[in-house]
Amino acid sequence: MKKTLAIGAAIASLLLAGGAGAALVKVNGLVLRADGGFTPRELPRLAFAPIDFEGWADVRAVGGGAPPPLQQVVLNFDRDGRLNTTGLATCASSQVETASPRQARRVCAEAVVGTGSVEALIALEGQAPIRVRSPLTLLNGPRQEGKLTVIFHAQTTVPALQTFAVVIPLERRAGYSYRATTDIPPIAGGRGSLTRVEVEIGKRFHFRGAERSYVSARCSDGVLETRGRFTFADGTIIDGSVEKPCRAL
Repeated sequence: MKKTLAIGAAIASLLLAGGAGAALVKVNGLVLRADGGFTPRELPRLAFAPIDFEGWADVRAVGGGAPPPLQQVVLNFDRDGRLNTTGLATCASSQVETASPRQARRVCAEAVVGTGSVEALIALEGQAPIRVRSPLTLLNGPRQEGKLTVIFHAQTTVPALQTFAVVIPLERRAGYSYRATTDIPPIAGGRGSLTRVEVEIGKRFHFRGAERSYVSARCSDGVLETRGRFTFADGTIIDGSVEKPCRAL
């Protein structure tokens, strides 16, 4: 039976949070925390202006050990957010599917739109779970069926080398700007559990003599909202939204 918890300020704050302190949720033996922020907080009411954001989120099992694997993340972004990729370089997943984090950032340097890190706990037979960490790179991917995409790139070496180059489609959605659906592949043959993500997103680039921003936003109604749905292997679903105030100029 699926177990559902509606939350107002948990992992969704990873992408659009305001800095009122880390969110904390406990459910079904899981502890989830998240915090983040975006700048600037003052935005035009009608026009779009460049923004940058950063955030972190982690998942822990009560009492220690590895939490159930996170299988899918679906994020819906506020209608007052916008992505601009016109003139921005792209990088296909095939270009980095065997690359180390350093190689991926070098090969697709012009397509990097975000950086950070990811952590996981890997359960090995007869041993305590091992914590592994990898640099995270977000790359502007080529369009697929007309949709924008982002490539999520990371790499682990324990218990064996495994490279992740996950394609995340960005769909236009009524009432929101985009929906990003991430199907997380099994880590270490299903023995690994994603436990932490840290990310900074924002890129400025030039096209036809003008500076552009990968992410822009406006403040038409004083609020920026992100809605998230997080599905775990044991059937737990965390579904909810977070609203953060902005100040209209």
